[in-house]
Amino acid sequence: MTGPTELPPLPDTRLAALLSEAEALQPATVALRREIHRRPEQGLHLPHTQAAVRRALEGLPLEIVEGKSTSALTAVLRGAQDGPAVLLRGDMDALPLQEDTGLEFASEVDGTMHACGHDGHTAMLASAARLLAARRHELAGSVVFMFQPGEEGYHGARHMIHEGVLDAAGSRAEKAFGIHLLSHVESGLITTRPGPLMASNDTFTVQVTGKGGHGSSPHNAIDPVPAAAAMVGALQTMVTRRVSVFDPAVVSVTRIQAGTTTNIIPETAEVAGTIRTLSESTRALVKAELPKVCEAVGEAHGCRVLVDIEPGYPVTVNDPDQALRVLDLAQRVLGRAELMADPIMGAEDFSYVLQRVPGAFAFLGACPPDVDPAEAPTNHSNRVRHDEGAFPAGVAMYAAFALDALAG
Repeated sequence: MTGPTELPPLPDTRLAALLSEAEALQPATVALRREIHRRPEQGLHLPHTQAAVRRALEGLPLEIVEGKSTSALTAVLRGAQDGPAVLLRGDMDALPLQEDTGLEFASEVDGTMHACGHDGHTAMLASAARLLAARRHELAGSVVFMFQPGEEGYHGARHMIHEGVLDAAGSRAEKAFGIHLLSHVESGLITTRPGPLMASNDTFTVQVTGKGGHGSSPHNAIDPVPAAAAMVGALQTMVTRRVSVFDPAVVSVTRIQAGTTTNIIPETAEVAGTIRTLSESTRALVKAELPKVCEAVGEAHGCRVLVDIEPGYPVTVNDPDQALRVLDLAQRVLGRAELMADPIMGAEDFSYVLQRVPGAFAFLGACPPDVDPAEAPTNHSNRVRHDEGAFPAGVAMYAAFALDALAG
């Protein structure tokens, strides 16, 4: 008599059909994505995009509220049974770029383009609302759909939080999930990691003031240009000597401006750049040390220095349990997932949500099938393209997260 035979786990019938259901919604997903792509809007006020989303949600049993100070849109789906709330987020705004993709549905708005996949995020979330509405009887709780403007530097998530999106269902959302397309990752692949996923981003500007004069007589002037140049090297030394290699920071000087012509020593120079970190403690350290370094260098050159640091988005930190849950769901629903080895140093304002609600942010590969991922134009390129064939995976993952969290 032989020992017990190991059997494969029984399939989760609640999740098994999600991908095929999402594929059935693909015409609507693509139609909304292309409508938004043709008419991109920047910032916090996106009236065309908001109206397009409202039309896509028509006929669904949703409680819809528009933002008071922005073009935000919040929709709540009540499950057939009482229970907690789960939040799903998609961002809607575009970038200040002139599109050069050659797509038949390319931007019709000069100087504005969906170059970061937000059109896809919005369309996938709208289709997920339709898919979940059809499964409302399976939900023990509520789903909050967060259609957010102003992710690209406008702190749109913070505006929506201030206006109550986290409590839109009547109680604080207990879990949150967001998806971001990546054009240089294999289409349909979900990837994420526990803990820090994306960096904080702060910007700095340093005004260096000396005394102008003739270029032939620098000894009669106080030249701010050498002081500004010395600051560039000093800031890199600061990072390598004050910041732990195990909790890194990136300080990049991206702009130096001074002078008007070749024979005039200017009175002022300006140095500007970005600070990226993966923890709030290192972020605070760099923000405290950077002014000290610049002021000391300026003093050594006889210049006055004024440092301004503009706060950006916090570190995007995934709840470890929720991140692993997303990877498990991707394996079960899509048949594959990938654990990210390292964070990336881009920033994301879903970080504001994750500061308040345990949740996870994940990337969805959308490299076009005719492009080598290593050669694909990346997000924020005016030539970036995202494979629409990846959208059913995103729709299914949004729905899977909610269904799994609100299982009766």
